[in-house]
Amino acid sequence: MLEKLSQIKERYLALQRRLEDGSVYADPAAAARLLKEQKELSPLVEAFARWEDARRTLEDARALQKDPDPELRAMAEQESHGAELLLDALEHELQLLLLPKDADDDKSVIVEIRSGVGGEEAALFAADLFRMYAMYAERRRFSIDIMNENRTELGGVKEISFAVEGEGAWSRFKFESGTHRVQRVPDTESQGRIQTSAATVAVLPEAEDVEVRIDPSELQIDTFRSSGAGGQHVNKTESAIRITHLPTGLVVECQDERSQYKNKDKAMKLLRSRLYQAQREKQESQRAGLRRDQVGSGDRSGRIRTYNFPQGRLTDHRIGLTLYKLEQIMNGDLDELIDALITADRAEKLKGGQDAAERELSQ
Repeated sequence: MLEKLSQIKERYLALQRRLEDGSVYADPAAAARLLKEQKELSPLVEAFARWEDARRTLEDARALQKDPDPELRAMAEQESHGAELLLDALEHELQLLLLPKDADDDKSVIVEIRSGVGGEEAALFAADLFRMYAMYAERRRFSIDIMNENRTELGGVKEISFAVEGEGAWSRFKFESGTHRVQRVPDTESQGRIQTSAATVAVLPEAEDVEVRIDPSELQIDTFRSSGAGGQHVNKTESAIRITHLPTGLVVECQDERSQYKNKDKAMKLLRSRLYQAQREKQESQRAGLRRDQVGSGDRSGRIRTYNFPQGRLTDHRIGLTLYKLEQIMNGDLDELIDALITADRAEKLKGGQDAAERELSQ
């Protein structure tokens, strides 16, 4: 680990020297790549610098423990103990920072929400989830672009697809895929009985043209009139687009825009992202055998979270986390929850790496 950290430090210093040379900015694209790489290495280099300081402190303290002065030896012993604890903490931090980064973390995402069991109450909950994610995106300075939605007459959502655009959107949204369950008293319930409903969420990293090649001859493109709640037509022209990818059977729709061209562009973006996610899941499955990660498996059939409104409680079942701040969460305060999921995911990957190293040593 020390050898790898030393190499990273040297690379960081080399980048710093190049960026201090004004001539590098003659090529803005090259300068941007160097700045991005420096930004990515910065947390590791800073943590490594703290580790080196702590190690020097420990070495100095251990040297003072040999001093004939008993008071100085006692002080050095105390300082040595503190430095050892700090070194252990920093080594753990460095191990986490050295974990391979998800290549898609900086990407924008496409989120799809569908109401599940529970009828109209499930559709209203799906609408609440969309509002929660939209408010969270605003907090993180991401932008929202609705691609397709099917609303009910009471304001619920049967299904909605939207893009969350901004650097790092995937890193913050990727653990939201799965079944979200809600327990609350519906507005339509006169007896005050609690009802359990559900909605499913799928999160896809946004794919670029260069990542997914689509043969136009393999597409079936249909147009139809966009419709509103209750099936009422809100557009007299056939501007809505339905695209079927014939090799896989994937079907995507977009009817949010009045322009057929814009709807087709959004539908193609959604199709690329679905195909990219399918490729990604296949590769991950091959790399990990048939083992699924504890966190962020993307299994949409699995219940990942329960929102209990009578108790103001949210429970994420993957990591056993319970928070009694449901109102704040539904208003977009998701950072504590998402940070906990990221930490659990890193710990699981670190454990997986350590287990692999132990198996290699035992062979």
